[in-house]
Amino acid sequence: MSIQTVLCAVDISNAKGEDKVLKRAARLAELEGAQLDVITVVPDYGMSVVGAFFDEEHHEKVVEDTKAALSDLITAALGVEANAKVRHVVATGSAYEQILKTAEADGADLIVIGAHKPDFKDYLLGPNASRVVRHSDASVYVVRE
Repeated sequence: MSIQTVLCAVDISNAKGEDKVLKRAARLAELEGAQLDVITVVPDYGMSVVGAFFDEEHHEKVVEDTKAALSDLITAALGVEANAKVRHVVATGSAYEQILKTAEADGADLIVIGAHKPDFKDYLLGPNASRVVRHSDASVYVVRE
């Protein structure tokens, strides 16, 4: 079975640690001749109690800033030429839910995700990585820090 699409999930707030994850995802996509999609997820300020403290434009500004930061992150890790070929996805909501939803919608054959800040209850995987691994229909490649 060949891989057509690789979805790489990154955490913009941990940009320094995501370089390794992006490079691994790009290499796997290159080896398979697959499309590389990169997703990052921002919180849904409007759906929480905290949402009452932000105006409607706040979320739009966060998404706009995140898109720019994602492009900068990919360019720094992979270069301008590679960034131009990557599909950038900024989703809103719960990280693991949006990663799974995007993987399904894109028909991703492989999800590449970093394992960050493990808690004992997550058994050496970060909470988002462990949930993606448990619930994904696609194969998941976990890149350790």
